[in-house]
Amino acid sequence: MRVPSDVRINPSILAADFANMQAELARIDGADFVHVDVMDNHFVPNLTFGPQMVGRIQATSPVPLDVHLMIDAPEVWAPEYAELGAASVTFHLEAATEPVALARRLRAIGARAGIAVKPATAIEGLFDVLDEFDQVLVMTVEPGFGGQSFMPETLPKLRTLAGEARRRGSAVWLQVDGGIGESTIAQAAEAGADTFVAGSAVFGALDPDAAIAGLRVTAGRHRSAR
Repeated sequence: MRVPSDVRINPSILAADFANMQAELARIDGADFVHVDVMDNHFVPNLTFGPQMVGRIQATSPVPLDVHLMIDAPEVWAPEYAELGAASVTFHLEAATEPVALARRLRAIGARAGIAVKPATAIEGLFDVLDEFDQVLVMTVEPGFGGQSFMPETLPKLRTLAGEARRRGSAVWLQVDGGIGESTIAQAAEAGADTFVAGSAVFGALDPDAAIAGLRVTAGRHRSAR
């Protein structure tokens, strides 16, 4: 596994050509992770990948997998994705009954443990357990569909989380997902994000690796300017 930089760009395969997945994955070998959205048509009104498809992606991807579970009952399903070899498994706070216990189980298997919150979900409830997680994902769109517009009203929550992480000396990664492109990645980076999920901004580019590099430079510049 490559050593991640201070700014991580994780292209979302929701924006990829599913019929040519292996070739699409080869186009993003400059990424830090590939972001895999698992949706169950219950927690969110859409259906995407299951363990079999994620296992195939894991076997062919040139970069580690960052799996985002938008599903009910993550306690039942999340460990399976860690056991497939995903480098990072993120589940939703809104769907979990025992988030800390699940995070510990994922870490015990060998995956990074992430927790995600929807735009309307308060972040303060995670402050006392930040060290139980390797990543917090602040959704910058409503989960369930790709191609949505970035919601700037989520940035105050991200700033609050970033400030609390600094205050506690936490090494947790702060990820954003939804509507991330050249202009919005700057806003998210200034607010404290260091890990960015980008879909069409990468896969819609003529040269995805060049797009990844450009996003990384922009984010790095605005993080250093905070």
